[in-house]
Amino acid sequence: MQKHREFVLEGGPERVASEIEKERQAARHEAGVVRHGHSLASILGPAFVAAVAYVDPGNVAANVTSGARYGYMLMWVLVVANAMSVLIQYQSAKLGIVTGKSLPELLGERMSDAGRFMFFMQAEVIAIATDLAELIGGAIALNLLFGLPLFVGGVVIGAVSTVLLMFEGGRTHRLFEKMVIALLLVITFGFIAGLFIAPPAPGDVLGGLVPRFSNRDSVLMAASMLGATVMPHAIYLHSTLVNDHYAGGEERPTTRELLHGSKIDVFWALVLAGTVNLALLILAANSLYGMKGTDSIEGAQHAIVSVLGPVIGTIFSVGLLASSLSSTSVGTYAGSEIMHGLLRIKAPMWACRVVTLVPGLIVLWFAPNPTEALVIGQVILSIGIPFAIIPLLRYTHDRKLMGEYVDGTVKHVIFIAVAALIVALNVLLIALTLFGLA
Repeated sequence: MQKHREFVLEGGPERVASEIEKERQAARHEAGVVRHGHSLASILGPAFVAAVAYVDPGNVAANVTSGARYGYMLMWVLVVANAMSVLIQYQSAKLGIVTGKSLPELLGERMSDAGRFMFFMQAEVIAIATDLAELIGGAIALNLLFGLPLFVGGVVIGAVSTVLLMFEGGRTHRLFEKMVIALLLVITFGFIAGLFIAPPAPGDVLGGLVPRFSNRDSVLMAASMLGATVMPHAIYLHSTLVNDHYAGGEERPTTRELLHGSKIDVFWALVLAGTVNLALLILAANSLYGMKGTDSIEGAQHAIVSVLGPVIGTIFSVGLLASSLSSTSVGTYAGSEIMHGLLRIKAPMWACRVVTLVPGLIVLWFAPNPTEALVIGQVILSIGIPFAIIPLLRYTHDRKLMGEYVDGTVKHVIFIAVAALIVALNVLLIALTLFGLA
C-alpha cells in the first residue's frame, strides 16, 4: 500500500493510467490481437505487383482483337475471368502468409531431386514463353514510338528491366513495388485515354455483360480469353511477394491482419487490372469494330491512330511500353523465385534475366512475324497452368499445412470448379491450336 502511494505521489493518476494501458497492450499482444501500429496501407502492394501479369502485351492483343472482331459481345468473359483470378491470387497469397513459404518452396520440399528438376524445367520454359510475349510487346512499342528495329528494341527492354530488377530484394523491395505500381498506373492511363475521346454508349457496354456467342469462332475466342486468364508465374510469385514485402526486417503484422489486408490488396489490384482489360476491349469495340488488320498489336495501334488521332495512338504505345517493362521484370522475378524454391539455388537476378531474355532476342532477330511467336508462346504458357493451380488447390486444403486457416468445404469445391474450368479451357486451346482451328 505504501509503495502504491509513493508511486501515485511521484507520477500522479496520469502515470498510473499509462502503466495500466501498457499492461493492456501487452496482454493484447500475447493474445495475438494487437495491431502493432500497422496501417492497412503498409500491407498493400504485393497483389498490385502480381496484377501486372494480367495486363501484359499478350492480354492487350487478345482484348483488342476481341473488341474489334466481336464488339462488346465478349465483355462478360473478361468479367468472369477477373472474378476467377481474384480467387486464385488470394489463395496464393494466403498460402504464403500462413506457411511463410512460397508455392515453389513447398513443392520443392515434397519432391525428389529428379522431380524438382523436371518441375523446374517446365516452369522455366513457361517463364521463357511468358517473357517472349512481354519482350515482343515492348519491342513493338519502341518501334511505334521511335522507329527502333525490333531486335534493338528488345535489347533496350532487356537492359531497362534489368536495372529495374536491381531494386528487388531487401530494404529496396518496397521501392521496387512502388516502381512497378507506378508503371501499372501508366498502363491504366495509356489504355483508357481513348475512352475519354470517344466515350462508348452505356447501353452497348451493359449489353456486353449478357453471356452469349455468335458463332463457333466467338466460342473459341472466349475459350482463349478465359483459358489465358491465369498466369502460372503470377501464382508462383504472389506466395513469395507477401513475405518479401517484409524482407527488410520490418515487423510483420499478425496472420489475421495479413490475410485481411491481402483480401483488400487482391481485390483492388485485380479490379484495376480488370478495368484496364475491359477498357481495351471497349475501346476496340467502340472505335475499331469491323476494321481489318487489328489482330496484331501494330495493326491495332495504326487503327487507333487513324480513328482517334496520333496523340491517343502515342499514349497507347506508351501504355504498351510500360506494360512490357513491368511485366517482363515481374516475370524474371518469378523465375528467380521458382529456381530458388525448387532447386534451392539463389542465382543473381541478372543471370535469371539473361536466361529468359536471350530466347526472346533470338526470336526477334529471326522471326519474320513476331505476332505468330506470341501465339506459340501463349500455347506453351497454357501447358504450365495445371502445374501451378493444382498444387495450390491441394495445399490450401491441407489441414496439416494450413492449420486453422485451411479452406472450408464450400470454398474448396468452388476452387475445384474454377481450377477444372481453367485447366479444361487451356487443354481445349492447346488442342485447337495444334489442329489449326484456333
